[in-house]
Amino acid sequence: MTGTERDKVALDDGGGRRPPTEPGGGTTMSETVTREDAGGVATLTLLRPGLTHDSRRDLLAAVQAVAADESVRAVLLTGTGRAFCVGQDLGEHLAEMQGGAPAPLSVVEHEYNPLVLALAALRVPVVVAVNGACAGAGLGIALAGDIRVAAAGAKFTTAFTGIGLSSDSALAARLVHTVGGSRAAELLLFPEPFLAEKAAEWGLVHRVVAAEQVLAEARGLAERLAAGPTAAYRAVKTVLATAATDSLADTLALEGRLQAEVGQSADHREAVEAFLAKRPPVFTGR
Repeated sequence: MTGTERDKVALDDGGGRRPPTEPGGGTTMSETVTREDAGGVATLTLLRPGLTHDSRRDLLAAVQAVAADESVRAVLLTGTGRAFCVGQDLGEHLAEMQGGAPAPLSVVEHEYNPLVLALAALRVPVVVAVNGACAGAGLGIALAGDIRVAAAGAKFTTAFTGIGLSSDSALAARLVHTVGGSRAAELLLFPEPFLAEKAAEWGLVHRVVAAEQVLAEARGLAERLAAGPTAAYRAVKTVLATAATDSLADTLALEGRLQAEVGQSADHREAVEAFLAKRPPVFTGR
């Protein structure tokens, strides 16, 4: 649970929100998160830069609904305006501390942890469009995705120690796996902002494009994944989830089991037939 102070990121909580739209047509809305479905892609959009009780609850519900929806073959997660997500809404947090809340940081266990676990449990590819500032728990959420596209010049920061806290939202683990323990320690101990271009150099994001192209670029990748071999992607995500900690023998055993399962899929048969017929495969996700 954290974020940068509002004056540091110079964000307007209301600025950049999408205007209300009528529900239906593949779109669902709350005050903090929208979901729009098209072509097998479920797009989840955060409407506010800071995470509140409501936004964490709504995002968790949206992720759980996506996980249970067999028509979803890829997820696109993004924000609005000048921020993707800057972590905890510190205004709400301060109000709770001043109001004498007995354990204001219990939200880590009760709200952040279930959200991060739900994102990690998604078995379809997750593309994250980092449209702007990405800080604290927001960075942890972004790193929970599989592919990240960032706006040129977007600012990143771990933020936590800047407000006297340790990390949460699995940020330490994600950083160690992505950039290594030495750089992870530096980023967490000295939470200075760094730009999307440096994030790409370190491997934290996969593509950096102009701000006005971020959503289109990320959507294109999500649509490509949604049209791909869903069962194979699910197996890849299963192997990657434990590849860094499993023994070689365990990894080989898991790969063997999953390969046998995916080898029975209609998409595998279609891909082999298409290859031999010298035509593009048409995947159905089965």
